[in-house]
Amino acid sequence: MPPPADIVKVAIEWPGAYPKLMEIDQKKPLSAIIKEVCDGWSLPNHEYYALQHADSSNFYITEKNRNEIKNGTILRLTKSPAQNAQQLHERIQSSSMDAKLEALKDLASLSRDVTFAQEFINLDGISLLTQMVESGTERYQKLQKIMKPCFGDMLSFTLTAFVELMDHGIVSWDTFSVAFIKKIASFVNKSAIDISILQRSLAILESMVLNSHDLYQKVAQEITIGQLIPHLQGSDQEIQTYTIAVINALFLKAPDDRRQEMANILAQKQLRSIILTHVIRAQRAINNEMAHQLYVLQVLTFNLLEDRMMTKMDPQDQAQRDIIFELRRIAFDAESEPNNSSGSMEKRKSMYTRDYKKLGFINHVNPAMDFTQTPPGMLALDNMLYFAKHHQDAYIRIVLENSSREDKHECPFGRSSIELTKMLCEILKVGELPSETCNDFHPMFFTHDRSFEEFFCICIQLLNKTWKEMRATSEDFNKVMQVVKEQVMRALTTKPSSLDQFKSKLQNLSYTEILKIRQSERMNQEDFQSRPILELKEKIQPEILELIKQQRLNRLVEGTCFRKLNARRRQDKFWYCRLSPNHKVLHYGDLEESPQGEVPHDSLQDKLPVADIKAVVTGKDCPHMKEKGALKQNKEVLELAFSILYDSNCQLNFIAPDKHEVVPSSTVFL
Repeated sequence: MPPPADIVKVAIEWPGAYPKLMEIDQKKPLSAIIKEVCDGWSLPNHEYYALQHADSSNFYITEKNRNEIKNGTILRLTKSPAQNAQQLHERIQSSSMDAKLEALKDLASLSRDVTFAQEFINLDGISLLTQMVESGTERYQKLQKIMKPCFGDMLSFTLTAFVELMDHGIVSWDTFSVAFIKKIASFVNKSAIDISILQRSLAILESMVLNSHDLYQKVAQEITIGQLIPHLQGSDQEIQTYTIAVINALFLKAPDDRRQEMANILAQKQLRSIILTHVIRAQRAINNEMAHQLYVLQVLTFNLLEDRMMTKMDPQDQAQRDIIFELRRIAFDAESEPNNSSGSMEKRKSMYTRDYKKLGFINHVNPAMDFTQTPPGMLALDNMLYFAKHHQDAYIRIVLENSSREDKHECPFGRSSIELTKMLCEILKVGELPSETCNDFHPMFFTHDRSFEEFFCICIQLLNKTWKEMRATSEDFNKVMQVVKEQVMRALTTKPSSLDQFKSKLQNLSYTEILKIRQSERMNQEDFQSRPILELKEKIQPEILELIKQQRLNRLVEGTCFRKLNARRRQDKFWYCRLSPNHKVLHYGDLEESPQGEVPHDSLQDKLPVADIKAVVTGKDCPHMKEKGALKQNKEVLELAFSILYDSNCQLNFIAPDKHEVVPSSTVFL
């Protein structure tokens, strides 16, 4: 007869004693269970003890998480969180350097547990740590020559404990003093500092900026881009990642009127060139976290275009109208200007109208009206002027070539540029916040200071080429734009390393090639819609559905590595989840790093019987998507989120690596 559902069989360890095999009744109060364990080993004062997982996590068992205990779990009897917190609070103030170092090491480890963290914070532990950082720095500087390893480790463990404690979201970031911020900033500004100290300091600064507007202003006063740049020129990718994360945070939280100023500083400091040389083209693979930070920087950089994209042209603004005059002048420079006589004024207007028609504007009399739609607004005119000035030969060739064609076959440069700019902004999602999980950066955008404009210049020439290949007329305008979008999207998916490589990819995606691809895809689709195929499909559908189910189950048995997202997201922590071969148990557990291949079942400490699963929810219905936080409500993140609900108020929360993982991971249990 199987044991009752509320009875869990576990092993409990105690130092110096043989482990106990014990049946825990989940209906009994946790304090009663701890008392029973203590009585078995004749330990008085059971209220001073607690149970914790015996694995590497060492997390305490509480009334809130006790339902996570499964049959076969190994637990450890240990000091209660309150006792441990009190003792560590005293130990880290020890006058003995060795004792203090050991205590800080223990604190850094235990602070990952929210139960312990709450007790330590209740003792005003955060304030104690910040005081140690503020007051201990001078001492550290004086003694580091004699005992550098000891004091370096001491500061590193202090900062690690601080980071872990703050990650739980119990204490507001707004509570920290300017003195503490200055100390943390000083570690980042030093040319020679321990890597671990630098890493934690960068993580703290990033969290300060992201979680508090007041702290953003204070950090921005203490840290300059020039002080961060040297950390990108080293060889440690983790330090580079944290450095770009701080730059991104400052960029993201900067007021609108400060962002362009900051972008100018980044350009002056040659940030793009340094990242290209020391990160993207370094002789090592780019890890997921670095890819994410590069993606965020790419998005924030392109978002600087939003202001121009949403700015309408003022037809009465002479400076803006002069840009249109300049486009005309560059294209038709050979033609002489008429004089200012009243008779010539009519002639001039007639000539301008003719030239504006050749330039492909919709409104030939007043082309300024073409730029009153947002998006793309003035950004389209900016792109046209850039193309005319920096690729003058190509610009003149396109304009003159089309003005000499028959009216019905000319490719309107003005209208095309406006629609193309709008399309490129949609492709690059200009104006949208960066996703919290995406790492889709494009190396080619880091190869040029005016990458968006160069991107446009390549694409406008592609549009003109495709127009000719399609022998298009004005009625085909939307069809041409659809083909161009497909060409651009297909080329981008190959992740070209440079703009020249992107141009080469487009050369291989001619209109003829696009037709072949579409024909192939259409034939495949038509084949599956024919009557014999539909009849066969209906006949074998049960087998197909079973096969799909088996494939998804096999994928679950292989398992997937998921990222742990917290307030900072910089921890780069992972956890792995996989289904047992008999499909009865989910095995999951934390990992130190992203695994290469499958993770064995026996190395995953936690288990969840499939029979205990109550429901699977996705998107905004997930508990972790209802939390408030930076970028948490991003649409892309919502699409990747799902949760497995079990027992009462217990869940496993997931953010899938991509949309392909969401399907097998979430639908099998539905």
